[in-house]
Amino acid sequence: MSADHTDPPPKVVKRHRLSTRAWHWLNVVAVFTLLMSGLTIFNAHPRLYWGQYGANPDAPWLHIGATRGGEGFLRVGGIEIETTGVLGVWEKDGQTRSRAFPHWATLPANYSLAAGRKYHFLGAWLLIVGGVLYLIWSLLNRHVWRDLLPKRGELSPPHLWQDVKDHARLRLPRGEAAARYNVLQKLAYLLVLFVLLPAMVLTGLGMSPTMNASWGWILDLFGGRQSARSVHFIAGLGIVLFIVVHLIMVVIAGPVNEVRSMITGRFRLPAERKAPAEEAA
Repeated sequence: MSADHTDPPPKVVKRHRLSTRAWHWLNVVAVFTLLMSGLTIFNAHPRLYWGQYGANPDAPWLHIGATRGGEGFLRVGGIEIETTGVLGVWEKDGQTRSRAFPHWATLPANYSLAAGRKYHFLGAWLLIVGGVLYLIWSLLNRHVWRDLLPKRGELSPPHLWQDVKDHARLRLPRGEAAARYNVLQKLAYLLVLFVLLPAMVLTGLGMSPTMNASWGWILDLFGGRQSARSVHFIAGLGIVLFIVVHLIMVVIAGPVNEVRSMITGRFRLPAERKAPAEEAA
C-alpha cells in the first residue's frame, strides 16, 4: 500500500519583463493595422511581379481575381485554385463583390485606397518606433543574448530533431523548462525580429515615393519596385503564418496562463511529468 501524498502547489515565476510585455501588445496593434491596411492597398492592384515594372498586360507570378463567369481564383505561377466566397469573389450585405480580399480582412472594411495608406503609415510608425526602442533596450539588458540566441548544443541536429518531434506530439516543456524559450521558439523569434520585420520595413521604405527619391538604392537592393513589393508581401505572409502557429501553441499550452504571463509577467509553471512508477503508486 502506498502512502497518500498531495502534489505541491504550482510555482509562479516572473517570465516576461515590462519592456517585453509592452512591446508585445504594441506590436499586436501595429502588425494587425499593417496587415489589414496592406490588404486594402493590395486590392488596388491584386497582382505581384518580379523586376522593375508590372502592369495589367504583364504576367504576374501571383494573381487574385475573378473570371468573367464570376468565379474567384488564386493563381500562383501556372497553378490556379478556385476561391469563390473567400478570395476574388465574396458576398457582403447580400451583394456579390469582386475584390481580392474580403471586407472583414481589410482596414478600412469599405474599400478606400487613401484611407488604407493612412492606416498603413500609422501602423508603420508604431512598428518602427516601438521596435527600435525595444531593440535598444533588449541589447542593453542582454535579453537577445540571454533569452533568444540558441546555445551551441541546442543547434545540434539531434537536439533540433528531438524538439521537432516533441512539438509534433504536442509534448510541450514542463516545470522550469516551460518558462524558457525552446530552440524552435528562439529560431522563430529571431527569424521574425531580424529577417521578416526588417524586410517589411526596408521594402516599405523603398516603395515610399519620398524615400525612393532620396534612397533609390533600396529598390536596387531588391531588384526593382515590383520585386520589393513581392518581398514585402511574402514577408507579411510569413508573419501571418508565425501568428497562426503562435496562437495555436498558446491554446495548446494553456491560454489563460500564457496570456496572463504576457499581461502581468507572472507565469504558473506546469507540473513536471510524473514517472511511470509515480503514476502507478
